[in-house]
Amino acid sequence: MHSLRRFDDGQPGHVIHLRVGVGSLAAATDLAARLTESLSFLPELDAGEVTVSAEDAQHEHHRVFCDRLLAGGARCAKRLPHPAPCAPKIY
Repeated sequence: MHSLRRFDDGQPGHVIHLRVGVGSLAAATDLAARLTESLSFLPELDAGEVTVSAEDAQHEHHRVFCDRLLAGGARCAKRLPHPAPCAPKIY
């Protein structure tokens, strides 16, 4: 098995692009959020960078999670769009 690593280890890495077809931006965002949440046990997964795009407009990325930097260095883990205030994920 290949070694797994986090993005914050300072080393160059690779990004996995997993094509999944759905009918709308809302459905794509919802599915991406559910997949991300179900894989949140993987330290390699950067939920704040999860985006979706239309098949014919892959240059336009729509964020799934807020990821705003919060006091103390945590990041907002709420799905977009969300009303204020931001909050980190609590396990």
